[in-house]
Amino acid sequence: MSVAASTSEKTAAEIKQFPAPALPEPAAEAPAIAPAASAALTPPAAGRKRGRTGRIFMMAVVPLALVAGGSYVWVTGGRIQETENANLRQARVTIASEIPGRIVDANVADNAQVKAGDVLFVVDPEPYRIALSQADAALAAARLNVEQLRAAYSQAVAQEKVAAGEMTYFQTELERQTALSDKGVSARSALDSARRDLIKAQDEHAAAVESVTGAAAALGGKPDIETDKHPQVLAALAQRERAAYQLEQTTVRAPASGIVSQAASFKTGQFVGAGAALFSLVETGDTWVEANFKETQLTHMKLGQTAEVILDTFPDHPLTATIESIGAGTGAEFSLLPAQNATGNWVKVTQRIPVRLKIAAEDADLLLRTGMSATVSVDTGVARGLPKIFATAVAAE
Repeated sequence: MSVAASTSEKTAAEIKQFPAPALPEPAAEAPAIAPAASAALTPPAAGRKRGRTGRIFMMAVVPLALVAGGSYVWVTGGRIQETENANLRQARVTIASEIPGRIVDANVADNAQVKAGDVLFVVDPEPYRIALSQADAALAAARLNVEQLRAAYSQAVAQEKVAAGEMTYFQTELERQTALSDKGVSARSALDSARRDLIKAQDEHAAAVESVTGAAAALGGKPDIETDKHPQVLAALAQRERAAYQLEQTTVRAPASGIVSQAASFKTGQFVGAGAALFSLVETGDTWVEANFKETQLTHMKLGQTAEVILDTFPDHPLTATIESIGAGTGAEFSLLPAQNATGNWVKVTQRIPVRLKIAAEDADLLLRTGMSATVSVDTGVARGLPKIFATAVAAE
């Protein structure tokens, strides 16, 4: 009994702690709508018809406007041919020494700016200065030799004259001895001696004539030739000019204004060979753009047409350019391994042809560097126009 009583008391306490939720009161009935108000809220049939007509009109006009606008854009488009496959190019010259030697002075650094005529480096000039002195000595010796040849020629001519005089004398002596021998006044031995002397004089004269011919040949066949026009002197002069040229080439100058590149390992004391590439010079004064257009974009493209070039580096600074040349072939034709299309799995691929554009106006303050990416837009001046079938119909009317 005590257990039941305690349980009842506990239950009663819980009920008091958690009272039952209040039930919602029933909603009041909505007032009835008057017939006049109900009629006002109902839209008339004419309003519904106008809204449906407007929607149908919009559904018809908007597509037609889109088609008309798209057709206009297509017909009037195609005049501007654009490509992003373009790069800025600058002439790059490989700098090398024409003579071998050791570098005694280097005035270059990687990415340094130079002007045309600036000294880039100097090869040790002493060996070439010595070679020039030797060439000067050889030239002087050649000129002296020509003078000696000229003197020898004069001597040979003089000997020829003496030999001719001796021959004439012995010819007269032979005739006199012959006349005396015929008269029986002179002995037979005197006649033989005169005949022998004449023959000897003739031989000596012939030798003298050959000496004159040889001396003249040594002078180039022209006894009165100028000394500096003699073949030996000309050869010595050529050697001297070569030595002077090599001495001048010990100082290597910049062929144009630009930026030195790939010269990090070029140092004083380095031995260089003739013709060995040392570093590069990028000519900033010769700038152009090479754009690779699709072959279908070249239909109306011609030389001299203007273009707009936008570098990725300076998107807000468009440059003006002019078409300077159009490539002789596609890039595939000049590749190391040209494509072989005579196969069974051939797939037609639109080819690209390089177009060179000359920068007409550029800002000197711009940081133009070879290889920069660019976007090129060429104004061909020719739009697509009406399709051929429509153009024929219009012309027929």
